[in-house]
Amino acid sequence: MTIYPICRTLAVAIFFFAAAPAWSAVGEPPSSPNPVTAAMTQARALIKEGKLDEALEVLRPLARGRAVEANVLFLIGLAATGASQQAGLADAERDTLLDEAIAALHTMLIARPGLVRVRLELARAFFLKGEDSLARGHFERVLAGKPVAPVVANVQRFLAEIRARRRWTMYLGAAMSPDSNIGGASDERIIYINDLPFRRDAEELTTSGIGVSVWTGGEYQYPLGDRLRLRLGGDLSRQDYGGSKFDRTSVSVHAGPRWLVDKNTEVSLLGNARRRWTGTGPSHDDLGARVEAGHRLTPRIRVNGRASWYRRDNRTKDFLDGPILDFTLGGSWVILPILRADGAAGYASERPKSEKWRNASRWLRLGASVALPLGFTLGGSGELRWTDYEGNWFPFVPDGAPRQDRTRILRATVHNRAFTLYGFSPQLVVTNEARDTNAQLYDYKRTRAELRAVRQF
Repeated sequence: MTIYPICRTLAVAIFFFAAAPAWSAVGEPPSSPNPVTAAMTQARALIKEGKLDEALEVLRPLARGRAVEANVLFLIGLAATGASQQAGLADAERDTLLDEAIAALHTMLIARPGLVRVRLELARAFFLKGEDSLARGHFERVLAGKPVAPVVANVQRFLAEIRARRRWTMYLGAAMSPDSNIGGASDERIIYINDLPFRRDAEELTTSGIGVSVWTGGEYQYPLGDRLRLRLGGDLSRQDYGGSKFDRTSVSVHAGPRWLVDKNTEVSLLGNARRRWTGTGPSHDDLGARVEAGHRLTPRIRVNGRASWYRRDNRTKDFLDGPILDFTLGGSWVILPILRADGAAGYASERPKSEKWRNASRWLRLGASVALPLGFTLGGSGELRWTDYEGNWFPFVPDGAPRQDRTRILRATVHNRAFTLYGFSPQLVVTNEARDTNAQLYDYKRTRAELRAVRQF
């Protein structure tokens, strides 16, 4: 399937889509004529005749001031997107036109994120430019606006094409990370052993600081058939607190098949190897496999699951060697074009050599995000985690009973869509975490923030 028949079909659907007043991007032009209105009328006629370059010549001068009419931006988006698909264009020229369309439509959504018709055109421009992750997100939000049936059908074709043609996926991010309790340590100064108090050394208490985090990764999917892909990828992350013992580095690689079961379902089986460094030396290696599955229940609701098994090999703490199991079931729901909810539940088990450190965890997370005017997106989530250990935990649990942890995590995010620099946009994430436990020295409170610059390719 090529993109051009889809685009032509969608263009017809868009014509009817635009005819409904409820979906109009902007209001009717004023009754009294003025030069801007006359230019827009001329540009509309040129677009209808397929004279897209001439339409852009009329529209571009109207977009040079500070206060630009929304209709001007919308028509620039339409004309530039259409012009980018003309035969004989060089790739660089096509990308320039699509960037122009994306910038114009993006500006409109900054002011009014609920404009479904504008979001549809922006999604199509991202699709034509090959920015599939961004295109998919906007197409899903269009469906949440309950458009007319022809538009729904065409959006679903776009989503199917995105899934089928997926090859490269990359991401890159960095953050400044102030943290009130870097190592998640307890602030208890006294520990009781056989009812006798012992004072902890100061260096064992909580440590605050400001770190720098960077993370990156990517994946390539090699086609093995109509519905079969070979996934090859890796991830790298680094957290640095100025050479302290809290520095962390993680590297992982994965490979395996991805099967497109049907138009709504896919399954992957991946072999995975991971290594983690803590402080200045290697901490542990994990070797295992994971299964990933995804299914679209409705145009706006998607569910996904993951199951993994790893064998952990610690470099210095051999008593922690053993298998690790993890199961996760999650989903997302695009409630409105500006509102998205997601959630997940999971179970994990660690069975190291030491009975004391064997444990099972259960967790639940719920979150939502909303797009607001002026380019802001606000999000929040809450997570509860229950972890139960085995064995004798004396003296941390005075009577030698097993340890039991209850952890609560609250997270708030602020993202500004209006500002981008070389494709990176700023995001502030604040996380408050608290653990209650029956084991001395294992409770903690922690607040950390991340000022991120993130980009997806």
